[in-house]
Amino acid sequence: MRVLADTCIWSAALRKKSGRTEVIERLKSLIEDDRIVLVGAIRQEILSGIREEAVFKRIEKRLDPFPDLALTKFEYVMAARFANRCRSNGIQGSSVDFLLVAAAINHGCSIFTTDLDFEQFEAAIPELKLYSL
Repeated sequence: MRVLADTCIWSAALRKKSGRTEVIERLKSLIEDDRIVLVGAIRQEILSGIREEAVFKRIEKRLDPFPDLALTKFEYVMAARFANRCRSNGIQGSSVDFLLVAAAINHGCSIFTTDLDFEQFEAAIPELKLYSL
């Protein structure tokens, strides 16, 4: 199964002093197994806020081998439905988070994240599969 790595996973791996060795080792293993995919929103979040152009280019190049899942109107509508379902159950989340959920479900992926919000989403969205350490 392919794995959609969330921004928090990439941030841990790309920081020099993240202290998240287990997360980093698991990401490395998934990369070696050619299982990692992205969506454009994650790629954008990772690259946003990088002040130095040389660092931006280096990280952009490191992310280049990972394919982006193609998103269509279907995933955006699905994300809105999931957001509405969660909110009606008292669960809050961002539009990007629900887009990740929709993309992962529609493309048969699990989500690798340390963001605890996704565990709450999983309670309301049984189709969601989280990749666990």
